[in-house]
Order: sequence, then C-alpha cells, then structure tokens
Amino acid sequence: MKISHVEQGSPAWHDLRLGIPTASEFHLIMTPKKRKLSDSAPKYLNHLLAEWMTGAELESFEGGWMERGKALEPKAVQAYEFLQAVDASTVGFITTDDGMIGASPDRLIGDVGLYEGKAPAAPTHVGHMVNRALDEKHITQVQGQLWVSEREWCDIHSFYPGLPSVIIRAYRDEEFIKDLSACVRSFVDVMLATRAKLVQEYGELRRERVTAQQRTAASHAAFEEFMASGIGGAV
Repeated sequence: MKISHVEQGSPAWHDLRLGIPTASEFHLIMTPKKRKLSDSAPKYLNHLLAEWMTGAELESFEGGWMERGKALEPKAVQAYEFLQAVDASTVGFITTDDGMIGASPDRLIGDVGLYEGKAPAAPTHVGHMVNRALDEKHITQVQGQLWVSEREWCDIHSFYPGLPSVIIRAYRDEEFIKDLSACVRSFVDVMLATRAKLVQEYGELRRERVTAQQRTAASHAAFEEFMASGIGGAV
C-alpha cells in the first residue's frame, strides 16, 4: 500500500488516478451479488484506455451527484464527527504497491477506520433511514477501499440537510475482498496487455496530462478553425 499526500481534486490527485481503476468504479468491474466480471467492464476499460492515451480525465460515471457530494462534504463530516465524537482526518490517494489500483476514501478515522460520505436525493436517503443498508454498488466501493487501504471498517454516512443522518458501519469481508481483488487484478492485466497491443500497432500513445478545461478549449479552437475554413458552412 502507498499513500500519496495530495489534496483530493487537485491536479496532482487527478494525475495519480488517471487511467487506472479506482474503488468508486469497482462495481463496473465486478457484480456484488454474483461476484463475477461485470458486463460494464469493457466500457470501463475503454474509458481508462482513453484517459491513458489522451492524458485527459474524462467525465465521471457519477455525474452531478459526485459534485453534490463534494459541496455537502464539509457539513456532512462535521455532523459525523459530532455524532460519533471522533476526529476525521483527510487523505489523498491510496494505491496498491504497484500503483495500478487506487482509492480515495473521504476521511481516515483513527488507525483502522474509514469514512465515506454520501449525499443522495431525499427519497434515497429516506430509504437508507428505513432499511439501514448499503446500496448494492457501494458494497464494492467500500470493500475495495478497505482492501486497498488495508483498514478494518468503514462508516458510510448518508447525509441530507434537515433529515437525520444514517451511519452504517461495514467491516472487512475477506471472502468478498478475495473475489474482488481477483476480478480487479484480472481487469488490470487485460488493461496492461491492451495498452501494449495498442502501442505495438499504433506507436507510442501516452500523452502529457491535459486538463478538462484545456481539452474543452482545444475543441472550441478546432471547431472555430473548421468553420473559418469555409468547409463548415458548406451545404
């Protein structure tokens, strides 16, 4: 295990996770119920290969809900610390020793715990209040974080402003982690083999990292050049 002490969301953090599988997307690699390779794995593989080749972070599979979670994170952590009477410490990016598999827990709790905050829509949060159970896709994320970070438990905190918090503690499931690690390792092997095949066929493809803003600006510039050429106005 390696811990990189960088700020989550910073360019350095994005560089570390670019083009490698991370715990928040492990449900795209392994199905939590059958513990088999997911049908979504090929699409996720192409997503990571595209990041590796272009040097640009692509749009997250989580979309706007991740942004909502980040915006509410300070209030959620404050509420959790008060309810649990603990101090939560920030962490950057954690990887396996080879740096090919990563996780970014929201916080570390003491020497053995993790904190993972969720800010779902109101009906989903109410469902957590009623059932006090994890969403299926979060099982792979949480167990993946425990695997990569080598910690013992994770508190998942469902937070919706104005409603009671729901805190669910998940402990390491060694059998689940065994199956998950096998699936993710196999996925990484295929990813590395595909990288090598692409390089052999097309030459060196790895690019310097490009930010989303730079990629958008380049796209706009290319479009303006195309329109100015007169071709874009042809009927």
